[in-house]
Amino acid sequence: MDKQDTINTRQFHQAKWDEPIIFELSEPGKKGIISPRTDLKILEERGNAFDTFPGKLKRKTPPDLPELGQMEVVKHYLRLSQENLGADLNVDIGQGTCTMKYNPKINDKIAGSEKIMKVHPYQDEQTLQGILQILFDMNLYFRQISGLDRFSFQPASGSHAILGMASIVRAYHQKNTSEKIRDEIITTIFSHPSDAAAAKTIGYKIITLFPDENGYPDVDALKAAVSDKTAALFITNPEDTGIYNPKIREFTRLVHDNGGLCCYDQANANGLLGIARAREAGFDICFFNLHKTFGTPHGCGGPGAGALGVIKPLERFLPSPLVEKTNDQYALNWNLPDSIGKIRQFYGTIPAIVKAYAWIRALGAEGLKKVSQTAVLNNNYMMKKILEIKGVSAPFAPGRIRIEQVRFSFEKLYEDTGVTFEDIQARMADFGFHIWSSHHPHIVKQPFTIEPTESYSKLELDEYLAGLQKISKEAYETPEILKTAPHNSVTRRPGHKTLDDPLKWAVTWRAYLKKCNAGQRLRIR
Repeated sequence: MDKQDTINTRQFHQAKWDEPIIFELSEPGKKGIISPRTDLKILEERGNAFDTFPGKLKRKTPPDLPELGQMEVVKHYLRLSQENLGADLNVDIGQGTCTMKYNPKINDKIAGSEKIMKVHPYQDEQTLQGILQILFDMNLYFRQISGLDRFSFQPASGSHAILGMASIVRAYHQKNTSEKIRDEIITTIFSHPSDAAAAKTIGYKIITLFPDENGYPDVDALKAAVSDKTAALFITNPEDTGIYNPKIREFTRLVHDNGGLCCYDQANANGLLGIARAREAGFDICFFNLHKTFGTPHGCGGPGAGALGVIKPLERFLPSPLVEKTNDQYALNWNLPDSIGKIRQFYGTIPAIVKAYAWIRALGAEGLKKVSQTAVLNNNYMMKKILEIKGVSAPFAPGRIRIEQVRFSFEKLYEDTGVTFEDIQARMADFGFHIWSSHHPHIVKQPFTIEPTESYSKLELDEYLAGLQKISKEAYETPEILKTAPHNSVTRRPGHKTLDDPLKWAVTWRAYLKKCNAGQRLRIR
Protein backbone atom coordinates (compact mmCIF):
# COMPACT_ATOMS: atom_id res chain seq x y z
CA MET A 1 0.00 0.00 0.00
CA ASP A 2 1.22 3.50 -0.86
CA LYS A 3 2.38 5.31 2.27
CA GLN A 4 0.25 8.27 1.24
CA ASP A 5 -2.88 6.09 1.42
CA THR A 6 -2.22 5.42 5.12
CA ILE A 7 -1.96 9.08 6.11
CA ASN A 8 -4.92 10.32 8.11
CA THR A 9 -6.22 13.82 8.53
CA ARG A 10 -5.21 15.07 11.95
CA GLN A 11 -7.65 15.61 14.81
CA PHE A 12 -8.57 19.28 14.65
CA HIS A 13 -11.07 21.35 16.53
CA GLN A 14 -10.78 25.08 16.38
CA ALA A 15 -10.99 27.11 19.58
CA LYS A 16 -14.33 28.85 19.88
CA TRP A 17 -14.93 31.82 22.15
CA ASP A 18 -18.23 33.62 22.50
CA GLU A 19 -16.23 36.78 22.04
CA PRO A 20 -17.98 40.15 21.65
CA ILE A 21 -16.39 42.81 19.51
CA ILE A 22 -14.16 45.17 21.45
CA PHE A 23 -16.68 48.04 21.51
CA GLU A 24 -19.15 45.81 23.37
CA LEU A 25 -16.51 45.03 26.00
CA SER A 26 -15.94 48.72 26.68
CA GLU A 27 -16.79 50.17 30.08
CA PRO A 28 -16.63 53.93 30.70
CA GLY A 29 -13.71 54.95 32.87
CA LYS A 30 -11.52 51.91 32.27
CA LYS A 31 -8.01 52.67 31.07
CA GLY A 32 -5.18 50.58 29.69
CA ILE A 33 -2.59 53.23 30.44
CA ILE A 34 -2.59 56.53 32.30
CA SER A 35 -0.33 59.10 30.70
CA PRO A 36 1.64 61.34 33.06
CA ARG A 37 0.47 64.93 33.38
CA THR A 38 2.58 67.55 31.65
CA ASP A 39 5.05 69.23 33.97
CA LEU A 40 3.79 72.67 34.99
CA LYS A 41 7.08 74.33 34.01
CA ILE A 42 6.75 72.93 30.49
CA LEU A 43 3.19 74.23 30.28
CA GLU A 44 4.33 77.65 31.44
CA GLU A 45 7.16 77.80 28.90
CA ARG A 46 5.58 76.06 25.93
CA GLY A 47 1.87 76.20 26.56
CA ASN A 48 -0.65 73.56 25.57
CA ALA A 49 0.27 72.10 22.18
CA PHE A 50 -3.39 71.37 21.50
CA ASP A 51 -4.10 75.10 21.54
CA THR A 52 -1.77 75.62 18.59
CA PHE A 53 -3.84 73.35 16.29
CA PRO A 54 -6.00 75.10 13.66
CA GLY A 55 -9.64 75.14 14.69
CA LYS A 56 -10.75 72.87 11.85
CA LEU A 57 -8.42 70.13 13.09
CA LYS A 58 -9.84 70.11 16.61
CA ARG A 59 -12.51 67.58 17.51
CA LYS A 60 -15.66 68.92 19.11
CA THR A 61 -15.93 65.68 21.11
CA PRO A 62 -13.31 63.05 22.02
CA PRO A 63 -13.08 60.01 19.71
CA ASP A 64 -15.46 57.20 20.65
CA LEU A 65 -12.82 54.58 21.44
CA PRO A 66 -13.31 51.42 23.52
CA GLU A 67 -12.25 51.70 27.16
CA LEU A 68 -10.61 48.54 28.57
CA GLY A 69 -7.79 47.50 30.85
CA GLN A 70 -4.56 46.17 29.34
CA MET A 71 -5.21 42.55 30.37
CA GLU A 72 -8.68 42.63 28.83
CA VAL A 73 -7.24 43.86 25.54
CA VAL A 74 -4.61 41.09 25.53
CA LYS A 75 -7.21 38.39 26.22
CA HIS A 76 -9.59 39.72 23.59
CA TYR A 77 -7.10 39.68 20.75
CA LEU A 78 -5.47 36.40 21.75
CA ARG A 79 -8.89 34.75 21.79
CA LEU A 80 -9.59 36.09 18.31
CA SER A 81 -6.20 34.82 17.14
CA GLN A 82 -7.18 31.31 18.25
CA GLU A 83 -10.19 31.50 15.94
CA ASN A 84 -7.95 31.85 12.92
CA LEU A 85 -6.05 29.79 10.37
CA GLY A 86 -3.01 30.91 8.40
CA ALA A 87 0.27 29.98 6.78
CA ASP A 88 2.02 29.64 10.18
CA LEU A 89 -0.70 27.32 11.52
CA ASN A 90 -1.83 24.99 8.77
CA VAL A 91 -0.94 23.59 5.34
CA ASP A 92 -2.02 26.61 3.34
CA ILE A 93 -1.48 25.35 -0.22
CA GLY A 94 -5.17 25.82 -1.00
CA GLN A 95 -4.94 29.59 -1.17
CA GLY A 96 -4.92 29.36 -4.94
CA THR A 97 -2.89 31.87 -6.93
CA CYS A 98 -1.73 33.66 -3.78
CA THR A 99 1.67 31.91 -3.43
CA MET A 100 1.52 31.25 0.31
CA LYS A 101 4.95 30.24 1.54
CA TYR A 102 7.15 30.36 4.59
CA ASN A 103 8.22 33.90 5.43
CA PRO A 104 11.51 33.64 7.37
CA LYS A 105 11.07 35.13 10.84
CA ILE A 106 14.63 36.42 10.88
CA ASN A 107 13.64 38.70 7.99
CA ASP A 108 10.79 40.07 10.09
CA LYS A 109 13.35 40.83 12.80
CA ILE A 110 15.59 42.62 10.32
CA ALA A 111 12.75 44.69 8.87
CA GLY A 112 11.56 45.52 12.39
CA SER A 113 14.92 46.73 13.63
CA GLU A 114 15.42 50.34 14.69
CA LYS A 115 17.68 50.88 11.68
CA ILE A 116 14.63 50.38 9.46
CA MET A 117 11.71 51.46 11.63
CA LYS A 118 13.12 54.73 12.95
CA VAL A 119 14.27 56.31 9.72
CA HIS A 120 12.07 58.77 7.85
CA PRO A 121 11.96 59.19 4.07
CA TYR A 122 12.32 62.96 4.38
CA GLN A 123 15.68 62.64 6.10
CA ASP A 124 18.70 63.96 4.26
CA GLU A 125 19.94 61.45 1.66
CA GLN A 126 23.28 61.23 3.40
CA THR A 127 21.54 59.72 6.43
CA LEU A 128 19.65 57.15 4.29
CA GLN A 129 22.58 55.61 2.48
CA GLY A 130 21.81 52.09 3.74
CA ILE A 131 18.17 52.20 2.57
CA LEU A 132 19.17 53.66 -0.78
CA GLN A 133 21.83 50.96 -1.22
CA ILE A 134 19.20 48.25 -0.66
CA LEU A 135 16.96 49.85 -3.29
CA PHE A 136 19.87 50.16 -5.71
CA ASP A 137 21.04 46.58 -5.16
CA MET A 138 17.49 45.24 -5.52
CA ASN A 139 17.39 46.92 -8.89
CA LEU A 140 20.55 45.02 -9.85
CA TYR A 141 19.13 41.69 -8.63
CA PHE A 142 15.92 42.08 -10.58
CA ARG A 143 17.80 43.07 -13.67
CA GLN A 144 19.47 39.66 -13.49
CA ILE A 145 16.26 37.81 -12.61
CA SER A 146 14.27 39.37 -15.48
CA GLY A 147 16.87 40.48 -18.03
CA LEU A 148 15.30 43.95 -18.14
CA ASP A 149 17.31 47.11 -17.56
CA ARG A 150 15.84 49.18 -14.71
CA PHE A 151 13.46 48.69 -11.79
CA SER A 152 11.34 50.83 -9.52
CA PHE A 153 9.98 49.50 -6.22
CA GLN A 154 7.44 52.26 -5.71
CA PRO A 155 4.28 50.20 -6.41
CA ALA A 156 2.45 49.01 -3.30
CA SER A 157 1.31 45.69 -4.79
CA GLY A 158 1.13 43.61 -7.95
CA SER A 159 -2.09 45.21 -9.16
CA HIS A 160 -0.60 48.63 -8.42
CA ALA A 161 2.43 47.67 -10.53
CA ILE A 162 0.06 46.69 -13.36
CA LEU A 163 -1.41 50.19 -13.13
CA GLY A 164 2.17 51.46 -13.38
CA MET A 165 2.73 49.32 -16.50
CA ALA A 166 -0.43 50.69 -18.10
CA SER A 167 0.63 54.24 -17.24
CA ILE A 168 4.04 53.70 -18.85
CA VAL A 169 2.36 52.30 -21.97
CA ARG A 170 0.17 55.41 -22.21
CA ALA A 171 3.11 57.77 -21.62
CA TYR A 172 5.19 55.98 -24.26
CA HIS A 173 2.50 56.24 -26.92
CA GLN A 174 1.76 59.86 -26.00
CA LYS A 175 5.43 60.61 -26.52
CA ASN A 176 5.23 58.90 -29.89
CA THR A 177 2.06 60.86 -30.83
CA SER A 178 -0.02 57.70 -31.28
CA GLU A 179 -2.03 57.82 -28.05
CA LYS A 180 -5.31 58.67 -29.79
CA ILE A 181 -5.00 55.72 -32.14
CA ARG A 182 -3.59 53.08 -29.81
CA ASP A 183 -6.39 52.64 -27.32
CA GLU A 184 -6.61 48.83 -27.04
CA ILE A 185 -4.97 46.42 -24.61
CA ILE A 186 -4.93 42.70 -25.43
CA THR A 187 -4.96 40.15 -22.63
CA THR A 188 -6.06 36.53 -22.13
CA ILE A 189 -8.99 35.15 -20.17
CA PHE A 190 -6.72 33.32 -17.70
CA SER A 191 -4.28 36.17 -17.19
CA HIS A 192 -4.66 37.85 -13.83
CA PRO A 193 -7.92 39.88 -13.78
CA SER A 194 -6.00 42.99 -12.75
CA ASP A 195 -4.29 43.02 -16.16
CA ALA A 196 -7.61 43.98 -17.71
CA ALA A 197 -8.92 45.96 -14.75
CA ALA A 198 -5.92 48.28 -14.29
CA ALA A 199 -5.73 49.08 -18.01
CA LYS A 200 -9.49 49.66 -18.11
CA THR A 201 -9.18 52.01 -15.14
CA ILE A 202 -7.09 54.48 -17.16
CA GLY A 203 -9.30 54.30 -20.22
CA TYR A 204 -8.08 51.46 -22.43
CA LYS A 205 -10.43 49.18 -24.33
CA ILE A 206 -9.82 45.53 -23.45
CA ILE A 207 -9.65 42.66 -25.94
CA THR A 208 -9.65 39.24 -24.27
CA LEU A 209 -8.31 36.12 -25.97
CA PHE A 210 -9.65 32.65 -25.13
CA PRO A 211 -7.78 29.33 -25.26
CA ASP A 212 -7.45 27.29 -28.43
CA GLU A 213 -8.55 23.66 -28.73
CA ASN A 214 -5.41 22.55 -26.87
CA GLY A 215 -6.01 24.84 -23.89
CA TYR A 216 -3.26 27.33 -24.72
CA PRO A 217 -3.69 31.06 -25.46
CA ASP A 218 -4.87 31.20 -29.07
CA VAL A 219 -2.20 32.66 -31.37
CA ASP A 220 -4.68 32.88 -34.27
CA ALA A 221 -7.01 34.92 -32.09
CA LEU A 222 -4.09 37.24 -31.35
CA LYS A 223 -3.37 37.64 -35.06
CA ALA A 224 -6.98 38.66 -35.59
CA ALA A 225 -6.97 41.08 -32.64
CA VAL A 226 -3.67 42.91 -33.07
CA SER A 227 -3.74 46.10 -35.15
CA ASP A 228 -2.52 49.68 -35.29
CA LYS A 229 -4.89 50.33 -32.39
CA THR A 230 -2.97 47.93 -30.14
CA ALA A 231 -1.20 49.78 -27.35
CA ALA A 232 0.12 46.69 -25.58
CA LEU A 233 -0.20 43.05 -24.68
CA PHE A 234 -0.78 42.38 -20.95
CA ILE A 235 -0.31 38.69 -20.22
CA THR A 236 0.32 36.38 -17.29
CA ASN A 237 2.53 33.41 -18.14
CA PRO A 238 2.09 30.81 -16.77
CA GLU A 239 -1.57 31.71 -16.64
CA ASP A 240 -3.70 31.32 -13.53
CA THR A 241 -4.42 27.75 -14.63
CA GLY A 242 -0.71 26.92 -14.26
CA ILE A 243 -0.44 26.50 -18.04
CA TYR A 244 2.68 27.98 -19.66
CA ASN A 245 2.22 29.46 -23.13
CA PRO A 246 4.81 27.72 -25.35
CA LYS A 247 4.25 30.30 -28.11
CA ILE A 248 4.93 33.33 -25.94
CA ARG A 249 7.80 34.51 -28.16
CA GLU A 250 5.46 34.53 -31.16
CA PHE A 251 2.92 36.54 -29.13
CA THR A 252 5.43 39.26 -28.31
CA ARG A 253 6.76 39.32 -31.89
CA LEU A 254 3.28 39.83 -33.35
CA VAL A 255 2.56 42.72 -31.02
CA HIS A 256 5.95 44.36 -31.66
CA ASP A 257 5.48 44.01 -35.42
CA ASN A 258 2.32 46.09 -35.03
CA GLY A 259 3.98 48.79 -32.89
CA GLY A 260 2.65 47.73 -29.50
CA LEU A 261 4.48 47.11 -26.24
CA CYS A 262 4.59 43.78 -24.38
CA CYS A 263 3.90 43.74 -20.64
CA TYR A 264 4.56 40.67 -18.49
CA ASP A 265 2.49 40.02 -15.37
CA GLN A 266 4.87 37.85 -13.33
CA ALA A 267 2.62 37.29 -10.33
CA ASN A 268 3.04 33.57 -11.14
CA ALA A 269 6.84 33.68 -11.26
CA ASN A 270 7.37 31.28 -8.37
CA GLY A 271 8.02 28.46 -10.83
CA LEU A 272 10.28 30.47 -13.18
CA LEU A 273 13.03 32.04 -11.04
CA GLY A 274 16.42 31.28 -12.56
CA ILE A 275 14.75 29.28 -15.34
CA ALA A 276 13.01 31.71 -17.71
CA ARG A 277 13.31 35.48 -18.07
CA ALA A 278 11.14 38.27 -19.43
CA ARG A 279 13.81 39.55 -21.84
CA GLU A 280 14.23 36.25 -23.69
CA ALA A 281 10.44 36.06 -24.07
CA GLY A 282 10.46 39.47 -25.75
CA PHE A 283 8.89 41.67 -23.06
CA ASP A 284 9.42 45.41 -22.66
CA ILE A 285 7.90 45.79 -19.18
CA CYS A 286 7.28 43.37 -16.33
CA PHE A 287 6.50 43.26 -12.65
CA PHE A 288 7.03 40.85 -9.76
CA ASN A 289 5.34 40.59 -6.38
CA LEU A 290 7.90 41.03 -3.61
CA HIS A 291 5.18 39.88 -1.25
CA LYS A 292 4.44 36.21 -1.94
CA THR A 293 7.05 35.32 -4.59
CA PHE A 294 10.04 36.78 -2.73
CA GLY A 295 9.31 35.57 0.77
CA THR A 296 7.41 38.45 2.35
CA PRO A 297 3.84 38.03 3.66
CA HIS A 298 0.87 38.08 1.33
CA GLY A 299 -0.33 41.61 0.58
CA CYS A 300 -3.51 41.34 2.66
CA GLY A 301 -1.39 40.44 5.68
CA GLY A 302 1.30 42.56 4.17
CA PRO A 303 2.31 45.10 3.44
CA GLY A 304 2.87 44.31 -0.22
CA ALA A 305 5.35 45.65 -2.76
CA GLY A 306 5.68 45.43 -6.53
CA ALA A 307 8.90 45.44 -8.54
CA LEU A 308 8.25 47.29 -11.81
CA GLY A 309 10.89 46.87 -14.54
CA VAL A 310 11.47 48.13 -18.09
CA ILE A 311 13.90 47.90 -20.98
CA LYS A 312 16.36 50.77 -21.45
CA PRO A 313 14.26 52.87 -23.91
CA LEU A 314 11.39 52.97 -21.38
CA GLU A 315 13.52 53.84 -18.34
CA ARG A 316 12.68 57.54 -18.60
CA PHE A 317 8.99 56.77 -18.01
CA LEU A 318 9.45 54.95 -14.68
CA PRO A 319 8.01 56.52 -11.51
CA SER A 320 10.37 59.04 -9.98
CA PRO A 321 12.66 59.15 -8.13
CA LEU A 322 15.15 56.44 -9.07
CA VAL A 323 18.24 55.63 -7.00
CA GLU A 324 21.57 56.37 -8.64
CA LYS A 325 25.08 55.50 -7.48
CA THR A 326 28.11 57.73 -7.98
CA ASN A 327 31.34 56.29 -6.63
CA ASP A 328 30.25 55.05 -3.17
CA GLN A 329 27.38 57.50 -2.73
CA TYR A 330 23.67 56.88 -3.39
CA ALA A 331 21.26 59.63 -4.37
CA LEU A 332 17.68 60.08 -5.54
CA ASN A 333 17.29 61.17 -9.15
CA TRP A 334 14.14 63.27 -9.57
CA ASN A 335 15.20 64.51 -13.01
CA LEU A 336 12.97 62.27 -15.13
CA PRO A 337 11.02 64.69 -17.37
CA ASP A 338 9.04 61.88 -19.05
CA SER A 339 8.28 60.03 -15.80
CA ILE A 340 4.69 58.91 -15.13
CA GLY A 341 5.24 60.66 -11.79
CA LYS A 342 4.93 59.30 -8.31
CA ILE A 343 2.42 56.49 -7.98
CA ARG A 344 2.98 56.18 -4.24
CA GLN A 345 4.35 58.25 -1.40
CA PHE A 346 8.09 58.13 -0.86
CA TYR A 347 10.06 55.30 -2.53
CA GLY A 348 8.08 52.12 -1.81
CA THR A 349 7.16 49.88 1.13
CA ILE A 350 10.62 49.69 2.67
CA PRO A 351 9.98 46.88 5.23
CA ALA A 352 8.64 44.58 2.48
CA ILE A 353 11.59 45.47 0.23
CA VAL A 354 14.04 44.74 3.06
CA LYS A 355 12.45 41.32 3.70
CA ALA A 356 12.66 40.42 0.01
CA TYR A 357 16.26 41.71 -0.11
CA ALA A 358 17.21 39.46 2.83
CA TRP A 359 15.42 36.49 1.22
CA ILE A 360 17.27 36.94 -2.09
CA ARG A 361 20.64 37.43 -0.37
CA ALA A 362 20.14 34.32 1.76
CA LEU A 363 19.24 32.11 -1.20
CA GLY A 364 21.51 33.43 -3.94
CA ALA A 365 21.06 32.63 -7.63
CA GLU A 366 21.16 28.85 -7.19
CA GLY A 367 18.77 29.05 -4.25
CA LEU A 368 16.22 31.01 -6.27
CA LYS A 369 16.37 28.39 -9.01
CA LYS A 370 15.94 25.63 -6.42
CA VAL A 371 12.84 27.41 -5.10
CA SER A 372 11.22 27.21 -8.53
CA GLN A 373 12.31 23.65 -9.23
CA THR A 374 10.86 22.50 -5.91
CA ALA A 375 7.63 24.44 -6.44
CA VAL A 376 7.14 22.87 -9.88
CA LEU A 377 7.92 19.41 -8.49
CA ASN A 378 5.45 19.85 -5.61
CA ASN A 379 2.77 21.13 -7.95
CA ASN A 380 3.01 18.31 -10.45
CA TYR A 381 3.10 15.72 -7.67
CA MET A 382 -0.08 17.24 -6.27
CA MET A 383 -1.70 17.33 -9.71
CA LYS A 384 -1.01 13.64 -10.32
CA LYS A 385 -2.43 12.66 -6.93
CA ILE A 386 -5.46 14.99 -7.07
CA LEU A 387 -6.46 13.72 -10.51
CA GLU A 388 -6.64 10.24 -9.00
CA ILE A 389 -9.39 11.45 -6.64
CA LYS A 390 -12.89 10.54 -7.79
CA GLY A 391 -14.84 13.47 -9.22
CA VAL A 392 -11.87 15.76 -9.99
CA SER A 393 -10.57 17.03 -13.34
CA ALA A 394 -8.11 19.67 -14.60
CA PRO A 395 -9.69 21.46 -17.59
CA PHE A 396 -7.58 22.70 -20.52
CA ALA A 397 -4.31 21.27 -21.83
CA PRO A 398 -5.09 17.69 -20.76
CA GLY A 399 -2.09 15.51 -20.01
CA ARG A 400 0.33 18.45 -19.92
CA ILE A 401 2.37 19.43 -16.88
CA ARG A 402 1.59 22.68 -15.12
CA ILE A 403 4.10 25.10 -13.67
CA GLU A 404 3.41 26.27 -10.10
CA GLN A 405 -0.35 25.86 -9.68
CA VAL A 406 -3.42 24.15 -11.16
CA ARG A 407 -7.04 25.21 -11.43
CA PHE A 408 -8.97 21.99 -10.86
CA SER A 409 -12.70 21.27 -11.12
CA PHE A 410 -15.15 19.35 -8.91
CA GLU A 411 -17.77 19.46 -11.68
CA LYS A 412 -17.96 15.66 -12.05
CA LEU A 413 -18.29 15.18 -8.27
CA TYR A 414 -21.07 17.80 -8.20
CA GLU A 415 -22.93 16.12 -11.06
CA ASP A 416 -22.63 12.72 -9.38
CA THR A 417 -23.48 13.73 -5.80
CA GLY A 418 -24.95 17.23 -5.67
CA VAL A 419 -22.10 18.27 -3.36
CA THR A 420 -20.89 21.76 -4.26
CA PHE A 421 -17.46 23.28 -3.91
CA GLU A 422 -18.84 25.42 -1.07
CA ASP A 423 -19.74 22.20 0.77
CA ILE A 424 -16.21 20.90 0.24
CA GLN A 425 -14.70 24.19 1.32
CA ALA A 426 -16.66 24.09 4.58
CA ARG A 427 -15.65 20.48 5.25
CA MET A 428 -11.94 21.15 4.62
CA ALA A 429 -12.05 23.59 7.54
CA ASP A 430 -12.88 20.63 9.78
CA PHE A 431 -9.40 19.26 9.07
CA GLY A 432 -7.65 22.59 9.65
CA PHE A 433 -7.27 23.29 5.91
CA HIS A 434 -8.30 26.11 3.63
CA ILE A 435 -9.25 25.64 -0.01
CA TRP A 436 -9.97 28.41 -2.48
CA SER A 437 -12.13 28.36 -5.61
CA SER A 438 -10.90 30.90 -8.17
CA HIS A 439 -11.19 34.53 -9.08
CA HIS A 440 -12.65 35.75 -12.36
CA PRO A 441 -13.28 34.18 -14.84
CA HIS A 442 -15.65 31.53 -13.53
CA ILE A 443 -15.63 29.46 -16.71
CA VAL A 444 -14.16 26.46 -14.90
CA LYS A 445 -17.17 24.96 -13.15
CA GLN A 446 -16.93 24.06 -9.45
CA PRO A 447 -13.30 25.28 -9.46
CA PHE A 448 -10.56 25.02 -6.88
CA THR A 449 -6.99 26.21 -7.23
CA ILE A 450 -3.96 24.63 -5.55
CA GLU A 451 -0.46 26.16 -5.39
CA PRO A 452 1.92 24.14 -3.17
CA THR A 453 5.01 26.42 -3.48
CA GLU A 454 8.40 25.17 -2.32
CA SER A 455 7.74 25.49 1.41
CA TYR A 456 5.75 22.35 2.10
CA SER A 457 7.16 18.88 2.70
CA LYS A 458 5.86 15.76 1.00
CA LEU A 459 4.34 14.68 4.32
CA GLU A 460 2.33 17.91 4.50
CA LEU A 461 1.23 17.60 0.88
CA ASP A 462 0.11 14.04 1.57
CA GLU A 463 -1.85 15.17 4.63
CA TYR A 464 -3.69 17.72 2.47
CA LEU A 465 -4.35 15.07 -0.16
CA ALA A 466 -5.76 12.78 2.53
CA GLY A 467 -8.29 15.48 3.38
CA LEU A 468 -9.40 15.77 -0.25
CA GLN A 469 -9.61 11.99 -0.63
CA LYS A 470 -11.71 11.64 2.51
CA ILE A 471 -14.06 14.37 1.35
CA SER A 472 -14.52 12.75 -2.06
CA LYS A 473 -15.38 9.46 -0.36
CA GLU A 474 -17.86 11.22 1.93
CA ALA A 475 -19.46 13.01 -1.03
CA TYR A 476 -20.24 9.70 -2.73
CA GLU A 477 -21.19 7.79 0.43
CA THR A 478 -22.44 10.21 3.14
CA PRO A 479 -22.97 13.61 1.47
CA GLU A 480 -24.95 14.96 4.43
CA ILE A 481 -21.67 15.31 6.36
CA LEU A 482 -20.54 17.83 3.76
CA LYS A 483 -23.90 19.54 3.47
CA THR A 484 -23.86 20.31 7.21
CA ALA A 485 -20.15 21.18 7.51
CA PRO A 486 -18.19 22.70 9.13
CA HIS A 487 -18.47 20.74 12.37
CA ASN A 488 -15.21 21.67 14.14
CA SER A 489 -14.90 25.37 13.34
CA VAL A 490 -15.72 28.61 15.10
CA THR A 491 -18.96 29.29 13.23
CA ARG A 492 -21.42 27.43 11.08
CA ARG A 493 -22.15 28.60 7.56
CA PRO A 494 -23.34 32.19 7.58
CA GLY A 495 -25.37 31.81 4.40
CA HIS A 496 -25.67 34.52 1.77
CA LYS A 497 -28.97 36.19 2.66
CA THR A 498 -27.28 38.78 4.85
CA LEU A 499 -24.33 39.18 2.51
CA ASP A 500 -26.61 39.74 -0.48
CA ASP A 501 -28.66 42.46 1.23
CA PRO A 502 -26.80 45.81 1.44
CA LEU A 503 -29.37 47.06 3.96
CA LYS A 504 -27.96 44.52 6.43
CA TRP A 505 -24.31 45.35 5.90
CA ALA A 506 -22.40 46.96 8.75
CA VAL A 507 -18.70 47.00 8.01
CA THR A 508 -17.78 49.39 10.83
CA TRP A 509 -18.99 49.93 14.38
CA ARG A 510 -20.26 53.38 13.43
CA ALA A 511 -22.30 51.90 10.54
CA TYR A 512 -23.69 49.29 12.92
CA LEU A 513 -24.81 51.92 15.42
CA LYS A 514 -26.49 53.93 12.67
CA LYS A 515 -28.46 50.87 11.60
CA CYS A 516 -29.36 50.15 15.22
CA ASN A 517 -30.62 53.71 15.64
CA ALA A 518 -32.65 53.28 12.45
CA GLY A 519 -34.40 50.33 14.05
CA GLN A 520 -32.57 47.69 11.99
CA ARG A 521 -31.09 45.67 14.84
CA LEU A 522 -28.44 43.31 13.46
CA ARG A 523 -27.17 40.03 14.77
CA ILE A 524 -23.42 40.64 14.92
CA ARG A 525 -22.20 37.35 16.35
